[in-house]
Amino acid sequence: MRIEPAASLRGVTAVPGDKSISHRSVMLGALANGVTHVTGFLPGADCLSTVACFRQLGVSVEQLSATELKVHGVGLRGLQEPSDVLDVGNSGTTMRLLLGILAGQPFHATLTGDVSIRRRPMGRVSVPLRQMGAHIDGREEGRLAPLSVRGGGLRAIRFDSPVASAQIKSAVLLAGLFADGETGVREPEASRDHSERMLRAFGVDVAEKDGYITVQGGSQLIATDIEVPGDISSAAFLIVAAAIRPGSDLTIRGVGVNPSRTGILDVLREMGARIDLQNERESGGEPIADIRIQGGELRAVTVGGATIPRLIDEIPVLAVAATQAVGVTVIRDAKELKVKESDRIATTAAELRKFGASVEELEDGLHITGPTPLSGGAEIATYHDHRIAMAMAVAGLAADGPTVIRDWEAVDVSFPGFGQLLQNLR
Repeated sequence: MRIEPAASLRGVTAVPGDKSISHRSVMLGALANGVTHVTGFLPGADCLSTVACFRQLGVSVEQLSATELKVHGVGLRGLQEPSDVLDVGNSGTTMRLLLGILAGQPFHATLTGDVSIRRRPMGRVSVPLRQMGAHIDGREEGRLAPLSVRGGGLRAIRFDSPVASAQIKSAVLLAGLFADGETGVREPEASRDHSERMLRAFGVDVAEKDGYITVQGGSQLIATDIEVPGDISSAAFLIVAAAIRPGSDLTIRGVGVNPSRTGILDVLREMGARIDLQNERESGGEPIADIRIQGGELRAVTVGGATIPRLIDEIPVLAVAATQAVGVTVIRDAKELKVKESDRIATTAAELRKFGASVEELEDGLHITGPTPLSGGAEIATYHDHRIAMAMAVAGLAADGPTVIRDWEAVDVSFPGFGQLLQNLR
């Protein structure tokens, strides 16, 4: 992909459906009694991996259009043993949440994924699931995929997660639906709560007791309609692109503004970005709004602590914003970035330096000095990581010449058509 500089971004647009909510709509729809109608579904590679896996588990998923599905639920006990290996592709969400569901099934299944997935840590999920009674084995004693699961006969636990991770929390809570008793998860900081909100939309009583998020084993899910809002993690690239280009005036319609995901808006506002929420509403327990961004001067900030889980996926593009902010921006407490599709601390720093940005890699974050004029002519590697590809495209808009991004197809994981949209908004 060749990215040309842009003086500003202007117009009204929308972004693809939220990836996290799209995954969960299929998973919970499959476990529900009845037919779940999903609109706004993200037809990216990751979410389609979830659909393919559940079809192998005996669930009928009708694709009415690219963004509209009907999931014919089979109930908690209706999944079938797959006849082949379940391939999650590049989707860590599919792998980890599906492990929680399979932990409760009285049959055997094997999960694998691409090269990136086979490097990513799965022990953080397999450990609590084993505590519940599931039999999980794999490379490095079940810490790496491929993983073999024989579930059933689960017992409820109280689990203190060592890190704030929606995937760990969700996997344990989903397993808890099949356990004998009440299962709870407590985190050091609150992670995104899409699973809890959607479980409630499907009729499950999700409670909070002594700091633990809890579900009761045997809770039945009742099919419902799910409107998937625009993904704020996808919108973040356009938000930053507009915020760093003076004269920009961009509105993104129908974006999910769940407070557990809006850390990027809070930090950008602290940096001086002009961001307004309009037409605020709610659907399926998820708040939605139109987001208006006007470009202008930004100032440096320090980001860490409880804010990090609320913007963990947006840190690469936040780093791009920091290159254009006055002062030194410090991002800490983001060690989780090292085990994403790539080591996003290292890859973000390495690729921004190709533009001439002043970026120092820290053990758990980044140290960025700005504002720095970004140089054109960079040839960018994506590391097959969609968020690195899109973040560097945003940097390319602010450069003084064209930027070439290799392996651009990685973007299709979450934002098909992103490159063309950037062109349309000039």
